[in-house]
Amino acid sequence: MGRFLMAEENFRTITGEDKIFGINKKAKEMIEKVGKENVANATVGSLLDEEGNLVVLSSVVEVLKDLNPLDYAEYAPIAGLPKFLESVKKAVFMDYEPEGYIEAVATPGGTGAIRNTIQNYTKRGDTILTSDWYWSPYKTITQELERKLDTYTLFDDNNNFNHAAFENKLTEVMTQQDRIVVIINTPSHNPTGYSLTLKDWDNVINAAKKIASDKTKKIVLLVDIAYIDFAGNAKESREFLSKLTNLPENILPLISYSMSKSFTLYGMRGGALICMSPNKEITDEFKLVNSFSCRASWSNCNRSAMITLSSIYEDASLLNKVVKEREVAQTMLLSRGKAFMDEAEKIGLSTCPYDAGFFIIVTCENPEAVSEELFKDGIFTVPFDNRGLRISIASISKPWCSLLPEKIDKAIKKVNAK
Repeated sequence: MGRFLMAEENFRTITGEDKIFGINKKAKEMIEKVGKENVANATVGSLLDEEGNLVVLSSVVEVLKDLNPLDYAEYAPIAGLPKFLESVKKAVFMDYEPEGYIEAVATPGGTGAIRNTIQNYTKRGDTILTSDWYWSPYKTITQELERKLDTYTLFDDNNNFNHAAFENKLTEVMTQQDRIVVIINTPSHNPTGYSLTLKDWDNVINAAKKIASDKTKKIVLLVDIAYIDFAGNAKESREFLSKLTNLPENILPLISYSMSKSFTLYGMRGGALICMSPNKEITDEFKLVNSFSCRASWSNCNRSAMITLSSIYEDASLLNKVVKEREVAQTMLLSRGKAFMDEAEKIGLSTCPYDAGFFIIVTCENPEAVSEELFKDGIFTVPFDNRGLRISIASISKPWCSLLPEKIDKAIKKVNAK
């Protein structure tokens, strides 16, 4: 954007239309011309079925249909309905509820949870840390709140979690400031599909503990679990949560939880921020400051989303129905991921490590030009940070997942003359 007229720049870089939505628009325009069966729109961050229709869990829809007017028309409490907050804890922790004190505050999706964390646990001008492959709104939020985003290299030369890079960057930033928010997106990391192993978590926590041995330092580990219910076995994907207990009081684990994927309620903006600490004063403070931030931004959240989640967790048979239906959708997604990765491995297409989730990253040079080349074949991907292409396997069919690696490989070789 050029010179501001009436608005203030406020340290933000505002470029206009979001890149993903812009490419998605082009894909839709081509679908209108040639039909959706001839287009692979691998840009959408929502789960679509094999026919290209949005997956919406029918068991969740039935709960919505049974709501009475007060369930959606009345204001919800600023921090969220108490029943909802208890249900969120069950949804997140399952068998791994940590020792100590736990508090939660409702937020509009995971985005609101990330926003409140940065607002309340850092100061203007502070640096927030995440990996070099990251969900782009992390940067948007940090800029909006007048913070800075720095990154560490996520993968080492063997495509494992780069614990040395993580520790070095954390140490570097903490020589410049006394507090930090570290955003860790796992399991099914957006955009790579990588999930931190238990050993990876040991390395993260040990690095944090080294810094936290200086009691003047404060570290907030914000775990963004937006894709946790599409990461494979539900209990196995939550095993890492046991690592977030019995930590020093100046290391605070927070969980960013979203109903968007887990309950296919993208547009209802249901979510929560959860805090765990051995110190009740810290969790009480968490509730206070986050309630203040909620009131100062969106005020209160979508009551009907809260009622829906609490209704599901109050009825064991209903919860089982939701879980079973979600597992069918997850199996479909996992089969797409396997189809893509099997073909990619067969032809030697370079990708980031992928375990599960909505996205796969193909690494390449000149991704903008490669993306433009793929448009010609009706294939729409998202160029990512001049290092690769983000492929949404959530939004394309299994046959397309099998076809895409070869087509992408040809486009890469053509653009880069290899």
